[in-house]
Amino acid sequence: MNGEVLRARRQAVLYDKKWLRLLDRAWIFRWIPFVEMAFAAGSMATGKVFPSSDFDILVAAKYGRMFTGRFFLILALDIFRWRRKNLDHGEAAADTICLNHFITEKSYALSPPHQAYWKTLYQNLVPIYGREEKIEEFYLANAWMGERRYGDDLRHKFRTASTPAKFFERILSGKVGDMLEQILRGPQLRRINEKLLPHAGYKPRLIVSDKELELHLDTRRIEE
Repeated sequence: MNGEVLRARRQAVLYDKKWLRLLDRAWIFRWIPFVEMAFAAGSMATGKVFPSSDFDILVAAKYGRMFTGRFFLILALDIFRWRRKNLDHGEAAADTICLNHFITEKSYALSPPHQAYWKTLYQNLVPIYGREEKIEEFYLANAWMGERRYGDDLRHKFRTASTPAKFFERILSGKVGDMLEQILRGPQLRRINEKLLPHAGYKPRLIVSDKELELHLDTRRIEE
């Protein structure tokens, strides 16, 4: 067996191991109120994984409740110690969940520029949580990816929100939920602006709004 074939097999084994680890944790998204979809992105979408690779996740949350969903998702991941802190690198980041992109139904059409890497990345997004019709709606909003329709995938293990998540969504659907969203929004935006954005590096992709949060602080590796 030559070295190239051996490296390819090792890469495939590593990829499979990381997928099993991610899927063991994917259940958490269905327990978070106002989180509607989750897609595996980054190296898990492209297959270019390393032992230190983390799990980049594109999260879709309900508009008007994005900061509420993000707060509870961060809290849950921190409890299990599954979340990548934005400034973690190397072994500290390995197999942690990186929440660097949140969208809502008002930002399903992903913002340009749509370079070749981003097209490849988003063409290969893997849904791990969410209803099929919502996933299809997301694909249709991004015609720049090329034609893509929902197809059954064994990695799409979880499709509907848990009963507790639905309960809290009902409780927080009105004015109480509006107030909580505003309470949670302020500290999150301050942290993003004061703790994260100052560390932006090479050609960052940064969107901070009520309908989308994209926090790719450094895209150097994308151009390598």
